[in-house]
Amino acid sequence: MFLKSLSLVNYKNFDSASFDFDPKINCLVGNNGVGKTNVLDSIYHLSFGKSYFNPVTIQNINHDADFFVVEGNLEKNERDEHILVSAKRGNKKVIKRNNKPYEKFSEHIGFIPVVMISPGDRDLILEGSETRRKFIDGVISQSDQVYLNTLLQYNKVVAQRNALLKFFAANSKFDRDTLEIYNEQMAEFGDLLFQRRKQFLNDFIPIFNIRYAEITNQKEQVSIEYKSRLFEKPVLELLEENLQKDMALQYTSVGTHKDDLSFEIAGHPIKKFGSQGQQKSFLIALKLAQFDFIKNINKANPILLLDDIFDKLDEQRVAHIVALVAQNELGQIFISDTHADRTEKVVRESNQTYKIFKL
Repeated sequence: MFLKSLSLVNYKNFDSASFDFDPKINCLVGNNGVGKTNVLDSIYHLSFGKSYFNPVTIQNINHDADFFVVEGNLEKNERDEHILVSAKRGNKKVIKRNNKPYEKFSEHIGFIPVVMISPGDRDLILEGSETRRKFIDGVISQSDQVYLNTLLQYNKVVAQRNALLKFFAANSKFDRDTLEIYNEQMAEFGDLLFQRRKQFLNDFIPIFNIRYAEITNQKEQVSIEYKSRLFEKPVLELLEENLQKDMALQYTSVGTHKDDLSFEIAGHPIKKFGSQGQQKSFLIALKLAQFDFIKNINKANPILLLDDIFDKLDEQRVAHIVALVAQNELGQIFISDTHADRTEKVVRESNQTYKIFKL
C-alpha cells in the first residue's frame, strides 16, 4: 500500500497544494513555518479523519476560508482507492471512500494504517495517563473494529453515568436502579477493553524491547507496565466501593478510563530518571513497535510519517530507520526536515527511490 497523490484546499496554511509521491521515500524540506508538518498531518487526517495535532476540526480550516478538503489517491491490494475528508464551518465533517460517504467514521479507521513520529510524542512520557491510554487505544483500534466500537460505547456510558451523578448532586436525589444499569454496562464494556489491552501488551512489549535494543545497542533495561485497578477487582466491585467518592466528585473515578502505562528505565520512571536521549530512544522504539504490531496484524506496511525526525535522533540513527525501507521492513515513509542537504544525504545512502519537495 502507498499514497500516490495528495491534494489540499484551505487546509491549515495551504490555500491550494498538490503532491505526487514516490512509493518509497518522500522528503518535505524548508524553513520552519512553511507547512511541512501540515502536509504530514493531512496524511494522518486521511487515515483517522482528524488531525494528529489538533482534533478540533474547524481549527484546521485556513483562517481566510469556510471549509477545507483533503484528498488522497492510494494503491492498496493492487486497487486504486480515493479518500476525501472535508469540513465546512457550521456543518458536519464528511469522509468519503471512492465517492461514497461513511455512515460511521469508525468504519474508516484502519483502512489506511499510519504511524506518526513527532516531537510532540514526548507528551507520552511527560503528560498524564489520558495520553498513554489514547496511544494504546489508537494502536489497537487500527486493527480491531470490535475494540473501537466497544471503546466508543464504554465512553458513552461513562459520560451518561457522570451526567447522572451531577443530576443527583444538583437535585439531592439518588436512583440506584438507573445507576446500576450504567454500572452493568460499564462492567460489560470495561472488562472487554481490559482483556484486550492485556492481550495487546503481551504481544506489544516483546516487540518494543527488540526495537529499543536495536536503537540503543542494549545499553539499558527498560520496561512497560500496564496499570489498571481491574487487576485488583472486577468493575462492579470497584464502582460499589467508590460510590460515595463518585457522588462527592460528581464523576466516575474508577474503571478502564483510568488505566495507565508505566514507562521505566532501570526500574525507575523514565520521566524522572531518563536522560533526554534515553527518552527519545524510548519513544522511537515505542513508535517502531507500533509500526511492527500493525504490520503483523494487517499483513501490510503502514505509512510512516517522520516529523522533524532529526530533532529526535542523530543522523546515524535516522539513516538506520531509512535503511529499513531498503530491507523491505518499512514501506512508504515521509520525512520533514529543515535541512535539505542533510536529508538527501541520508536517503541517498538507502539506495531507494525518493522525492524531495521543497516548500
